[in-house]
Amino acid sequence: MAGVSASIPCVVLNTGHAMPVLGFGTGSSSTPEDLPATILHAVRLGYRHIDTASMYGTEGAVGAAVSDAVAAGAVTSRADLFITSKLVMKDAHPDRVLPAIRESLARLGLDYLDLFLVHWPVAADENNKPVPFDMEGVWHAMEECHRIGLARSVGVSNFSAAKMSRLLAFAAVPPAVNQVEVNVGWRQEKVREACAKNGVVVTAFSPLGAIGTAWGSNAVMESGALEDIAARRGKTIAQVALRWLHEQGVCFVARSFNKERLKQNMELFDWELSVDDKEKIMGIPQRRACRAEFFLSPDGPYKTLEELWDGEI
Repeated sequence: MAGVSASIPCVVLNTGHAMPVLGFGTGSSSTPEDLPATILHAVRLGYRHIDTASMYGTEGAVGAAVSDAVAAGAVTSRADLFITSKLVMKDAHPDRVLPAIRESLARLGLDYLDLFLVHWPVAADENNKPVPFDMEGVWHAMEECHRIGLARSVGVSNFSAAKMSRLLAFAAVPPAVNQVEVNVGWRQEKVREACAKNGVVVTAFSPLGAIGTAWGSNAVMESGALEDIAARRGKTIAQVALRWLHEQGVCFVARSFNKERLKQNMELFDWELSVDDKEKIMGIPQRRACRAEFFLSPDGPYKTLEELWDGEI
């Protein structure tokens, strides 16, 4: 990534590439029609990491925004931006990975992704019915995407600590990132510890709890502890929640289509939480919000939540 935002720091991945710690997320049940314009506004503010996925249906909008950002001079070139996309479950088969990334790149209008993730440790057939997941075969195909330059870094999403351990045992190219649900209401200590030991960066999705979605939680935005800290520090609840993640060494993808909140979400990097603040946050009750019951099937590979998450629920 040739150019970076002055206000958003980067972390260096195990591939040597720099990834901005804050990304603009595009996964939503109510994506605005003017998403390319919203992304362009975010880039003008200083966002350089844009997160999309085949499953979101937003790759076309992201591609349009990248083109617009370069044309408008908001960035010098595509190389100034860090673009993440993800492998959908029906493409999580060894022979589908390369065609799938090429299809994503075509929708984006790009020659390469900065980061390509296996969206879930789940494979599906053409009818979206869960079928056995060939983790090793899929990962070797992800490594091929990296080897031939279609993805500068490769990684996973929604992998438990146990699944990370299994993957790392055979990976020739270790995953650069594991993108998982992390916020003050679901701290994910076990996954974070497993990733830290192996040089894998953890990126948080739903860092504010995804409130308002079908599965979201109010544990973040309606937290009394965060409300007290925010009032005392003159910050928003979201800023306190995101600052906590940053201090944990976690990167995060925050979704907002509100211009003021986009700006506020960047204002995290010149202040710190106190010891008392962090102790209050550690008292917030823990519960996984994105439990993914929709992947459970009596005749599928995951029959229970314990099997899907390896007991990490």
